[in-house]
Parts: sequence; structure tokens; C-alpha cells
Amino acid sequence: MNVQDKAELTKADGKTVTPGYMPGFGNDFETEALPGALPQGMNSPQKCNYGLYGEQLSGTAFTDVRPERTWCYRIRPSVKHSHRYEKIDLPHFRSAPDIHPDVTSLGQYRWDPVPHSGDKLTWLTGMRTMTTAGDVNTQVGMASHIYLVTESMVDDYFFSADSELLVVPQEGRLRFATELGIIDLEPKEIAILPRGLVYRVEVLDGPARGFVCENYGQKFELPGRGPIGANCMANPRDFKAPVAAFEDREAASTVTVKWCGQFHRTEIAQSPLDVVAWHGNYAPYKYDLRTYCPVGAILFDHPDPSIFTVLTAPGGQAGVANIDFVLFRERWMVMEDTFRPPWYHKNIMSELMGNIYGEYDAKPQGFVPGGVSLHNMMLPHGPDREAFEKASNANLGPDKLDDTMSFMFETRFPQHLTRFAGKEAPLQEDYIDVWKSLEKKFDGTPGKK
Repeated sequence: MNVQDKAELTKADGKTVTPGYMPGFGNDFETEALPGALPQGMNSPQKCNYGLYGEQLSGTAFTDVRPERTWCYRIRPSVKHSHRYEKIDLPHFRSAPDIHPDVTSLGQYRWDPVPHSGDKLTWLTGMRTMTTAGDVNTQVGMASHIYLVTESMVDDYFFSADSELLVVPQEGRLRFATELGIIDLEPKEIAILPRGLVYRVEVLDGPARGFVCENYGQKFELPGRGPIGANCMANPRDFKAPVAAFEDREAASTVTVKWCGQFHRTEIAQSPLDVVAWHGNYAPYKYDLRTYCPVGAILFDHPDPSIFTVLTAPGGQAGVANIDFVLFRERWMVMEDTFRPPWYHKNIMSELMGNIYGEYDAKPQGFVPGGVSLHNMMLPHGPDREAFEKASNANLGPDKLDDTMSFMFETRFPQHLTRFAGKEAPLQEDYIDVWKSLEKKFDGTPGKK
């Protein structure tokens, strides 16, 4: 697909632009912001049009079965956007392993929404890590974060060499001005920002709060659908990559890099968002969660939550993911003679849930929009007493779960609480008590239900 778009990224004077997008997950895209900027029939001509520099951004090894890479044609090569680095400290932005002897990660936990403090916070200073899993240095596992953003990044840019980021807004709107184009993001949408991509985050409507899954391992991909077939769940066409847009602006700027869990900053003399044209399959995306088409049982029993997987990051072991991103949105419940909420269970995966809006059917009280819960691997959990009694005695006609959207970051690794999650975030100390009033109903009477 060839898309021409002459819009520039947002300027320092606040000039408004309308982002453009190209559909398709994992596609090979091509896009140019100036006509003729994109070479045709080859990747690295002796001289690029407009005096541009050709440069490749790779997300996989060169010998991968299907290499993920993008050719960029930019005003300056990236080495001009890098200089001497100095370490800086972002104390609330943590990476695995991050294990504290005075913080207990074993348990069933739930938090109220992390409140806005009134402080001026950017994408970097407003990141609050809740859990970490695996090891960032060996590129396995993940971290979960809450972001609180009130201020736009001005002449300030970021990229992560550690990970790709899955961003899930809960309130407010953000703009991600990236090397490869512009993504505007609001609640009920998500964005995927690849490892190594440089971007700036601006507040369009704030304060903004949301969730981030930081994936240290293999990239997110669409799950295999197996017998479900070619339709339903997340369809590739609903993922949108941005068209090319660029800045040619001389301004003292900083670039912050996350590398092996540490943060480094360098000073440069211009905006690094200077890619005029690009082609390839390594790109950021946005996706509207309202286009997710859920599937489910239409006669009896409650299927496993894996049927609600939007994206999965493989973990090297068949059937056990590094991360699954699972969505629980509005849907019809029609199963006969069935306990319809999620059943009681414990499993190998660690489940961190977040509520975007509405009420979650297994926890009608306490799990509020903006809130988070954690049920670590092999710890039992399930409906509270109110949900159990309601579902056990309901008149089972067709029932639509409405006004609800929550999600799960699920990983095969145990998730360790950060000091912030264990000591500072608004932990619901009495959460474990939601199961305390469950009654023994067994009395040995045959046929009793």
C-alpha cells in the first residue's frame, strides 16, 4: 500500500494535524510524506531523493524465518540523534528482576485506582511500575505499569531498547508522535510501540491514566485461531499503522533510552522524528478494542478465558505464553444450566487484571475502573460470594453483559510486586476477605444442589 500524507508532526507552536493510518497487522507497508521520497525497486540507492539517508530498523535477527524490519529514509541518520549518555534515575519505572525482601508477592491482591497527585508528570516521570516478571537482561518476562500523565513531553524523546510497550488508556487522550508517524490514543483503544522506536508523548486531553504491559520477550502477535477459523476475535484489518510524517526542526532536545533496566539521557540539537518515508513490517499500531469480536459457548459450560485473547507474545514453550493480552468486553451469555461467571481456579499463569470501565461480572464490588488486581501463579481465586450466589440462582435466560471492559496481562512467570505496589499504591487490605463468607453447603444429602 502506498499512502502519501504531507501532514507534519505537531510543531512546538501547537499546530494541529490529523493522523492517517494504514490497515493490517504484520503487513509490509510503504508510505511517504513527500512525493518520490520512497525508493522503488530497491532499498539502498547510491543517493536517496531529497538528500535523505537510508537506514534500517530491525526488530528481529537478520536470519529470522520472517525478519521484521523497516527501511527509513530520514533527514539525518540516527547516529546524529545519539551522543554521549549519562545515567539518570526514574525511581518508579522498574524492571525485572525487582524483588524486595520486605514486600510479599505471594497473595491475592487488588488496588484502587492510583490517584493523580497534582504533580506535573510526563510519560516518563509519571510511570508507576506495579509488577515485574522474568529478567529484562535475558529478554524474557514482562512488567506492568500504571501511567499518570499531565504534561506533554517538549523537545524530549524516549525509546526502550528493552521492550515493546502495550498501552491501554483508561482516562484522557494521548498523542504518540513517533519516528514512523502519529498515533492518537483514547480509552477503549490500545497502542503497540515496538522496541527501539523513538517517540514523544503529548497530552491531548488530561489528566491521563492507563495501563502499560512492557514485553521483554518475543513480539506480540495474533493468536492462532485453530477451529475458530478466519473470523472473530481480533481481525488483522482493524490494526492501524501510521502514515509517514516528519519534523525538520532545529531545537535543543533530549533523548532518554531504557537499556537493561537503566535509563540514560543524551542531548542533541534537533528533533529525531525526521523520517520522511518508510517501508517495512516493523511499525507501531493502534487497535480499537470495540472491534474485538468475542466468541463463546452457545449451549453449556464456560470456556477458558483464552478464547478472549487479543494478542499473544510466545514464550518458547508450546502453549505457555510469555504474555497473553486478554479482553473481557460486552457480550451475550446464553449457556444453559451453567455457572456463567469465571469458575474458581488456580493455574500456571499469573493474572494481572485492569478495569477500563464498568463492572466485572466475577467481582461486582470493589474492582472499579482504573483498578488493578493480581492473582499470582498457582494461587486460587474466583467469584466472591455475591457473584457466586447471584450466578448460582439466576434465571438463565439470554443475558447481555453490558457496560463492561476489563483486560488481563497474563504471563507464565510469577509477578513480583514492586515497592510502589506493596507500600505506596492504594492496596485494598481487605480484598482477601471477599471469599471469607463463602459457606459450606455440603451436608451429604444425595441429589442436593
